[in-house]
Amino acid sequence: MRLVVDLNKCQGYAQCVPLAPEVLEMVGEEALAYDPNPDDSQRQRVLRAAASCPVQAIVLELDPPADRDTR
Repeated sequence: MRLVVDLNKCQGYAQCVPLAPEVLEMVGEEALAYDPNPDDSQRQRVLRAAASCPVQAIVLELDPPADRDTR
């Protein structure tokens, strides 16, 4: 699983953060920090967080390409 956040789209509403606090975190008032390779145990939380984004800035690749290094 790979998480990508388009930080140019992200408006810092932070609706996603309480839904996946182990993966997403606000730094200051507008900067979002995130774990691009969350543990699979976080899948449902991250899916809910992505769905909550009003500008659809969060994309979750459930099966990243095998040739991409996800570390």
